[in-house]
Amino acid sequence: MTAWAAKRFWKAASTEPVEGGFTVRLDGRAVKTPAKAPLVVPTLAIAQAIAVEWDAQTGLIKPDTMPLTRAANSAIDKIAPLRAEVIAELAGYGGTDLLCYHAQSPAELIVRQQSTWGPLLDWAAIALHAPLTVTQGIIPVPQPQASLDRLHAAVSAFTNPELAGLHDLVAISGSLVLALAVTSGHLAPDAAFSLSRLDNSWQAEHWGTDEDEAELEALRRAAFLQAHRFFALCR
Repeated sequence: MTAWAAKRFWKAASTEPVEGGFTVRLDGRAVKTPAKAPLVVPTLAIAQAIAVEWDAQTGLIKPDTMPLTRAANSAIDKIAPLRAEVIAELAGYGGTDLLCYHAQSPAELIVRQQSTWGPLLDWAAIALHAPLTVTQGIIPVPQPQASLDRLHAAVSAFTNPELAGLHDLVAISGSLVLALAVTSGHLAPDAAFSLSRLDNSWQAEHWGTDEDEAELEALRRAAFLQAHRFFALCR
């Protein structure tokens, strides 16, 4: 039996101010999240961008072509009821941040990591007051509790919609420092993604690129940039 799929039933999507922000309407019908909550976003800019996603649908609705809508749904249905847990999860990346784990060899890769990751860790120490310990290899190294507390406070300052964008920035890159550098405007998102894939880039330079892996990398990069776009539109 073929699974039922929703089809476009509206002529035009529009935005409207409501209590708490803005919503999207389809021929006057307010859009709801999968959990049937009202879809309310904090800014007109993100509401208009979501409306564009809905207007771009033809025939069957394809959720995978609506990343901003999905992120807004996540902020409302998943992050809002579990805010403390989400904050703890994201802040926890500070304890095992990608930028703190450098290679043991070869020397060329070590130098590249030190020269590109090092300045970001310096930034975190100064701007976030969160110095982190660097090690070589993958064995976990303890981080200063004061730094972890400050990173937790930094994450706690974000709104639920902002946390939805931050979540993907952190999860895709494996680095809370990179994500916070991006959300603060200190680092461009495309540059941040490239820094998160430093090891992969080095491997590709020396051993060649696998076509399937290259396609996956392109998808990861697109998702990272889309997460930043959602975050920026919610501010």
